Amino acid sequence: MYQSLSDFLSNFLDLFQESAPWLLLGLLIAGCMKWLVPIELLKKHMGKGSIGAVIKAALIGAPLPLCSCGVIPAAVGLRRAGASKSASVSFLIATPETGVDSISVSYALLGPFMAIIRPISAILSAIYAGILVMFFTSDNSKAQSQTADGKNIQGSEPNNAHKQATSDCCEKVEIQPVESCCDKSGNNGDKLQSTEASIPPVSLQQRLVSILEFSSGKLLEDITKWLLLGLIIAAIIKTWVPVDFLTQWGSGLVAMLVMALVGVPMYICATASTPLAAGFLAAGVSPGAVLVFMLAGPATNLSTMGMIRQEMGSGVLVAYIAAILTASIGFGYFTNWAVAAFGFEIYQVAASTHQHEGSWVYSLSAIVLGAMMLRNAIKMALKSQKEASMIKKSAHH
Repeated sequence: MYQSLSDFLSNFLDLFQESAPWLLLGLLIAGCMKWLVPIELLKKHMGKGSIGAVIKAALIGAPLPLCSCGVIPAAVGLRRAGASKSASVSFLIATPETGVDSISVSYALLGPFMAIIRPISAILSAIYAGILVMFFTSDNSKAQSQTADGKNIQGSEPNNAHKQATSDCCEKVEIQPVESCCDKSGNNGDKLQSTEASIPPVSLQQRLVSILEFSSGKLLEDITKWLLLGLIIAAIIKTWVPVDFLTQWGSGLVAMLVMALVGVPMYICATASTPLAAGFLAAGVSPGAVLVFMLAGPATNLSTMGMIRQEMGSGVLVAYIAAILTASIGFGYFTNWAVAAFGFEIYQVAASTHQHEGSWVYSLSAIVLGAMMLRNAIKMALKSQKEASMIKKSAHH
């Protein structure tokens, strides 16, 4: 018993150390992306219901540091600002399925081939889903855009503007209405000029501080719980699950459907799904089935599906789910074929976790990452304690 627990702890620490430097690199790049890709750019290129807009939405969304629940308010804001349904769906799929942080961790745990095929599959599946929505559903973008008084063109209030989308992977995300840049009198030019004049220039030092604060703060907070859970499950699989337990499903359609069914209801981001996928590989699951899990898991959850139905209708939701399942399984088959035909190396947890043992870079990165997680946990605990104290004081008054 003690030996098994010791093996589990060793496997967990090996996985954590293996992931740490790549995750830190991904977090840093993700923080930079927040500054490099402003929301105005997304609105500009996603307004038309065309294949070009769908492709742009997938390419812009893919590197963004948003998980499956964090993408909800961004997508709703884009949709209400006039983005087409097809482009919105493309953005909704490409953004959580991949990202610069998940690519770096994929390279560390799954090898270069999976690190390449994963984002390519995510982008192409997002484009496929957007085209499916464009051809099989009606797209009335103008009916969703809002006028200056906060109402839509049909004259109804945006009732759902302040509804909250909740999930276990993030804190509550409040969906805010998109405000117009024009005032009611139509003097939008004066308002824009006064707004621009009131915004002080941001120095390079301030930007660097903001990038580091976002990367080590909010972004890391959003993925920590599920990243640790993925590492724990991967360590459990490596320690206690027999190799033939998951291989009984084979490597074909049944195995991929099982992985899709496992991934679809899970609230998990692309980065956090990677160590879990590595655990599946170590247990004997085929690379194609693992890819299905990594595509279907981050792209779907109850909050996202509820938002799609609310904002775009049931028809779009059906097309969205169908596109994710068919695309992920299709790319799963392609991955299995490519690995067999060209002999691409797929790292497995058992083989890769000791590859860099003793390297000071990996050890130092693990210490830094652990310290950042601990700091965030302490800050969240103190914040919760302060809020509870304020509620208690207000109750007495």
